Amino acid sequence: MEILSSLADGFAIAATPTNLLFAVFGCFLGTIIGALPGIGPVNGVAILIPIAFALKLDPTTILILLSCIYYGCTYGGRIASIMLNIPGDASSIMATLDGHPMAKAGKASEALAISAVASFIGSSVATLGLTLFAPFLAKAAIYFGPSDYFALYVLAFAMISGLGGANPWKMLLAGFIGLMLSSVGLDPGTGMARYTGGSFNLYDGFDPIVAIVGLFAISEVLLYLETATHASGSLVPMGKAIPRFREMLPGLGASFRGSLVGFVSGILPGAGASQGAYMAYVIERRFSNKNNTFGKGDPRGLAAPEAGDNAAAGGALIPMLTLGIPGSGTTAVMLAMLVSLNIQPGPLLFERQPQMVWGLIASLYIANIVLLVMNIPLVGLFTRMLTMPQWILMPFIIIVSFLGVYSISHSTFDLMVMIGFGVLGYIFRKLDISLIPLVLGMLLGADMENNLRRALSISNGDFAILVQSPIAATLYSLTALILLGAFALALLKSRRERLDTTEVED
Repeated sequence: MEILSSLADGFAIAATPTNLLFAVFGCFLGTIIGALPGIGPVNGVAILIPIAFALKLDPTTILILLSCIYYGCTYGGRIASIMLNIPGDASSIMATLDGHPMAKAGKASEALAISAVASFIGSSVATLGLTLFAPFLAKAAIYFGPSDYFALYVLAFAMISGLGGANPWKMLLAGFIGLMLSSVGLDPGTGMARYTGGSFNLYDGFDPIVAIVGLFAISEVLLYLETATHASGSLVPMGKAIPRFREMLPGLGASFRGSLVGFVSGILPGAGASQGAYMAYVIERRFSNKNNTFGKGDPRGLAAPEAGDNAAAGGALIPMLTLGIPGSGTTAVMLAMLVSLNIQPGPLLFERQPQMVWGLIASLYIANIVLLVMNIPLVGLFTRMLTMPQWILMPFIIIVSFLGVYSISHSTFDLMVMIGFGVLGYIFRKLDISLIPLVLGMLLGADMENNLRRALSISNGDFAILVQSPIAATLYSLTALILLGAFALALLKSRRERLDTTEVED
């Protein structure tokens, strides 16, 4: 009853004309920002913080505005992923696997609608969890020490082998290359430059956003240039403008499953929406890919990561509000904003400033409904993007990519890095190597190294600490089982293909 009473007070705060107006505005703006390749929720929230301060808004209104932009970005990130095969941000990478094949098959409206419904379910599950279980879940996350986080990242990289199906070696190779690229920059322990080639521009390492835009957007253009002279000139089929409700049903079960996986991932500080979407997809693929349809336009392969993405985004607010620890890059930016307002998130925040906390939670319920109502009618607008000829669309992609990357740091060096990663992505695609493990390696590599260093610092260099924790030991056991299973399945599939080839020759 106390929670319901507090939530009712929160709705009274969130439903004021000012807060409601900025909530709706944040949802719309966030959707647009999320759809632009290279911007993403982190940069979108960071760019708009000065505007929020310039408007001299109330701290609660500022937090509501930025949180709704955050939610809107997780919705909008799917648009470029599905329509153009270019993720709007890191966490929407997984939507390209089945979302873009659906669009190419003339089911763009169904893909966008399934994604919108899955995002609504994921966000709603996360907001409900934030309302009911925040203190309990935050306490559970405390038990994860540095060695446990290191084991969690090892498990994540082991699960990469499940994304390629036939050839886990290629997936692991791409993951290790991503880890190597994440080590470029200043050594966090000694401050010495590593693998920078003497360039001061690389002291901070490679910006993941710059790398992602290059790997996906630039490589897409390079592939188009290679095949443009051989193209038939036919457009990708647009399909119907507004999908029927029954066409959204296949992804509902996967949406709820992905929501639970993403929410648990989101509440672990540092895991973030990227890992939530990734884990949701891998688990759904493991249990639902009976007919080998994932990666070819399966609605479940789109619904699960989209729900996981949004659930993780909402779950990431829990450690920020209850522990003062950012659960993702975007919540880290929001945490900095709160500190600048002399507001210290932590266990006492719910007692000292309940109006702010419950007003924010209530506004997230409103944002979920606004985003769903806003996105479904706009499906027809988004599907019309497919009617644009490729020779017009590709220059537009280049323009948006260059402007988006340049707006991050105003550095021409980042533009060259983006082009370099575009060439690398083109080579990977030609070799039939997935780009996703490479990106995940870059995103998780720094945190993996930092947790390894912390664990060894605690044990004075004794590596035994990495396996002493029951949580870590359990995660390593799962890692071993997953690797054995992946390679066993790959071996069986290889033998089956050889037998089929022999039978055909006979």
